[in-house]
Amino acid sequence: MTRAVLALNAGSSSLKFALFAIEPGETAASPSHRIASGELEGIGIHPHFVAHDAAGRVLVDEKWAPVAEGAKDAAHHGPMATLMEWVGRQLGTVDLMAVGHRVVHGGPEFIAPVRVTPDILARLAALTPFAPLHQPGSLAPIRALLDQHPDLPQVACFDTGFHHTLPAVAQAQALPRDYADRGVRRYGFHGLSYEYIASVLRARAPHLAQGRTIVAHIGSGGSLCALQAGRSIDTTMGFSVLDGLVMGTRCGHLDPGVILYMLKEEGLGAAEIENILYHRSGLLGVSGLSADMRDLHAHAGVSPEVTQALDLFVYRFAQQAGGMMAALQGLDGLVFTAGIGEHDALIRAAICERLEWAGVRLDAQANAAHHEIISMPDSAVEVRVIPTDEETTIRRHVLMCLS
Repeated sequence: MTRAVLALNAGSSSLKFALFAIEPGETAASPSHRIASGELEGIGIHPHFVAHDAAGRVLVDEKWAPVAEGAKDAAHHGPMATLMEWVGRQLGTVDLMAVGHRVVHGGPEFIAPVRVTPDILARLAALTPFAPLHQPGSLAPIRALLDQHPDLPQVACFDTGFHHTLPAVAQAQALPRDYADRGVRRYGFHGLSYEYIASVLRARAPHLAQGRTIVAHIGSGGSLCALQAGRSIDTTMGFSVLDGLVMGTRCGHLDPGVILYMLKEEGLGAAEIENILYHRSGLLGVSGLSADMRDLHAHAGVSPEVTQALDLFVYRFAQQAGGMMAALQGLDGLVFTAGIGEHDALIRAAICERLEWAGVRLDAQANAAHHEIISMPDSAVEVRVIPTDEETTIRRHVLMCLS
């Protein structure tokens, strides 16, 4: 009998989802069969529910009023109830066997997918200080479903889990040792995306899967991952999702002395500093205009601040890619993925120009046409564009966990 898995990828105010059919005898290694996918946007503000079938046809496009202020997770209860009612109508007599969730932080303990219990949920909530703005959003849909469908199996899938292969030296922070004992170390994020790209490379480009490849997940958030034989050995995000590349509204790598300056000289509190670093920095902060690359490209060459923001984005990428190359001791492949990586040919071209010293030779026509392989045949580094699919990774984790 055919069953189904629902994969949820939660943000602070949005929830992407995908519904997969699971045929008899299907395993985690089997090809996926997507029934539908979509997104709940504006959760807690002005919820908007959109879904499409596998062919891209619109199945639902619905908006409704926001919930009144109340319990911390109340904003997710209404949207989750709407989603689950819709899933039930879509499936009819097909059984929903489980729901898988992207959870941003698994801490040092959770490196593999795990079935959620009240105890597991409490331990994941205790990791909130490690990801204060992201972990609550990851856990809110889990809590809503525990209330609404307490007997439905739920599986937590961790963005940090893929990076558990980092060598000890890449995990370490140069702080007093008791901080490491309390879990303060480099974890890495975007792991579900990197795991998916690694699986695609095994199928399409085994020479890169077995070699030294940098994967660039660049969207509103962004990071680089150094893959050696398909395993993460370094990444630009460390203890938190603030580290590494310049992002839409996040600062990326920052001298900690800047935070001390904000504390001591400006008298800012922790909440004010958090707001600056997470929401007012990055492309938005430097440009003074927008966190959206499309807006910045439209004003490039007109506004010097916008030009500086774009230049800094590319410079930091190339600088930190050099660090990944040092970890890999060379480079065979570069893969772009996520929103900017998949769709922004101008940024890809600027980055590849910065990396010409490393043997990158871009095929300008292939890049402009958004082909998968965008490097010249004689390029020492093969450059690809591969769309990511975190929901497919979540499906795989669910089947692994419940098998």
